[in-house]
Amino acid sequence: MTVELSRRSFLKLAGAGAAASTLGAMGFGTAEAATAAHVREFKLATTTETRNICTYCSVACGVIMYSRGDLNAGEQAELLHIEGDADHPVNRGTLCPKGAALKSYVKSESRLTHPRIRRPGSDRFEEISWDEALDKIARAVKDDRDANLIERNEDGTTVNRWTTTGFLAASATTNETAWLTYKTVRSMGIVGFDNQARV
Repeated sequence: MTVELSRRSFLKLAGAGAAASTLGAMGFGTAEAATAAHVREFKLATTTETRNICTYCSVACGVIMYSRGDLNAGEQAELLHIEGDADHPVNRGTLCPKGAALKSYVKSESRLTHPRIRRPGSDRFEEISWDEALDKIARAVKDDRDANLIERNEDGTTVNRWTTTGFLAASATTNETAWLTYKTVRSMGIVGFDNQARV
């Protein structure tokens, strides 16, 4: 049995087949509809994005933290996910194993979130405010510098050396912050200066 088709009929039939295939590929077929029924909403769609820098080393990779909870409404923000920032020029979205595990570090029960002090004669640490901690540090720095700054060496040359205090800088900073830290420390005369990345 042969089917006779004119060229016009063949083109109409081929066009209808192409249209049906296209509609099916665009999601109008039964298989596509069944698949679409099982697709969940993107779980981070309703979260707040906060960009930051990884805290581990001197590479200073960019991270995006996703949290849920409206602070303006008095809710507690809960961290849900951390990933590399694809727009960050340092890591372009990649993270090392430590950076990829930042969420467990942030949510750790043993993580300190406030300064603590062990007062003379005490057997325990107690929490203090940031203002009190910074005041104590500033007072200790001033007292030690006043007592131990070496202004001139034996030849009478001005040296302004302060050798009884050292400074350990943070490593997860930008070049600009590192430069400013270095200038601040050296301007006080501190000789013992290093960076946490080398420790």
